[in-house]
Amino acid sequence: MSITFVLVHGGGMSSRYWDRLLAHLDHAAFAVDLPGRAGKDADLMTLTVEECVDSAVTDVRGAVADDIVLVGHSSGGLFVPGIGAALAPRVRHVVLDAATVPPEAGTGLDVMKESHRDRVIMGMESARRDGWVLQTPGPEPADKVREAYGGDPLPDDLIEWINDPVRCVRDSMNFYFQPVHWSSIAEVPTTYIKHLRDRPTPPALQDANIARLPTPPEVEEIDSGHIPAVTHPEQLATILDNIASRYA
Repeated sequence: MSITFVLVHGGGMSSRYWDRLLAHLDHAAFAVDLPGRAGKDADLMTLTVEECVDSAVTDVRGAVADDIVLVGHSSGGLFVPGIGAALAPRVRHVVLDAATVPPEAGTGLDVMKESHRDRVIMGMESARRDGWVLQTPGPEPADKVREAYGGDPLPDDLIEWINDPVRCVRDSMNFYFQPVHWSSIAEVPTTYIKHLRDRPTPPALQDANIARLPTPPEVEEIDSGHIPAVTHPEQLATILDNIASRYA
């Protein structure tokens, strides 16, 4: 059976986040767009994990006939358990690229830095009370982006690439309030890719994510910031292809 990667982007991104990686993969890949981008309408104040999972599963079923290696980046990890459970037994392996792993039945809020979590909770309370939409900011000034992800400072051409509105989008914060159930895919072999110079999700937080998985994963390391699909695509592709080759 052939293997296709199903790639799940993180918050504030689209399927086009994976563009630089795709050229280096030896196996087929399908990058999903979650609701709220690529022409998919969504109410960003009420968007749920379940709605995102349902959208992704529908798209994958319509586009991918192969067995699957399911890859989630960053907050894309919130959707991996639901997608994996819905597509079982076709999902042969899960890869978590510095992905968010709440405790069983916990939420994305549970694994945020405390200061960030408090801002999100207060922001959501204010938005619901006053009738505005809490969302990620979309493209930001170059000086704010340059070192935001950790690793080496990003050059201007990569900042422009990241900030392109086809990739960098305004996104919901509501799904961080939704429960996630890792037990639903506890039997699926899993690899966690740890970013050694990640700023949004520092190594200590990644270690905590790893420890919360119901079954200990394999761990691979990349000496990168938060977005190796952009900054280290060849290295990330090698890790992914080596995993997929076990099942091809």
